[in-house]
Amino acid sequence: MNMNNVSTAQAGAGILETNKVLKNTYLLLSMTLLFSAFTAWLSMYLQLPPFGFLLTFGGYMALLFLTSMYSNRALGLVFIFAFTGFMGLTLGPILNHYLHAFANGQQLIFTALGGTGVIFLGLSAYALTTRKDFSFMGGFLMVGILVAFLAGIGAMVFAIPALSLAVSAMFILLMSAMILYQTSDIIHGGETNYILATISLYVSIYNLFLSLLQILGVFGGDD
Repeated sequence: MNMNNVSTAQAGAGILETNKVLKNTYLLLSMTLLFSAFTAWLSMYLQLPPFGFLLTFGGYMALLFLTSMYSNRALGLVFIFAFTGFMGLTLGPILNHYLHAFANGQQLIFTALGGTGVIFLGLSAYALTTRKDFSFMGGFLMVGILVAFLAGIGAMVFAIPALSLAVSAMFILLMSAMILYQTSDIIHGGETNYILATISLYVSIYNLFLSLLQILGVFGGDD
C-alpha cells in the first residue's frame, strides 16, 4: 500500500513538473517570438543589408552554443533573447526583399506567417491531446536535417532553383515533424529544461516560416 502511495506521488510530481516545463516553454516562446518580430521590424525600418551566410551562420552557432551552455542559469535567458533577437535582425532584409520584389509581397509574408501559426498550433495540439510518443523520429530527423542543410548549401553555391525549392519543401516536412517530436519530448519528460525546449521550438518555427515564404514566392508571387 505504501509502495502504491509512493508511486502515485511520484507520478503526480512528474505530471506537475511536465506541466511546469510546458507552461514556462510556451511563455518564453511567446516572448522570444515577439522580441524577434520587433528586431525584424527594426531591421526592416533601418533598411539593413543582407547579413550573408557566414555572418548569419556564425552568429547562429555562437549564440546557440552560449544559450545551451548557460541553459541552467539565469544568464541563459539573456542569451536566448540575444539569439532570437539576432535571428529577427537577419530576417528583416529577407522580408524587405519580398516586399520590394513582389507586388503582393505583404500578402505572401502574412500568408506564410498564418500558415506557420496554423501548422505549429495544430501539431502542438495534436501532440498534447493524443500524448503519443514521437521519440522514434529522433534519428531520422537528425539525418534528414543534415541532408537538407547540405543540399541547401549546394543549391546556394551552384544556384540551382529547383534544388532550392526542393530543400524548402523538405524543411517544411522536417520542421513540422520536429514540432511533434519536441512537444512529445517535453510531455514524456525527455526535455526538462524550458530554455532548451524554447530554443528548439523557435528554430523549428523560424525555418518553417522561411521555407513557406520561399515556396509561396515561387508559386504565388506577382513580380
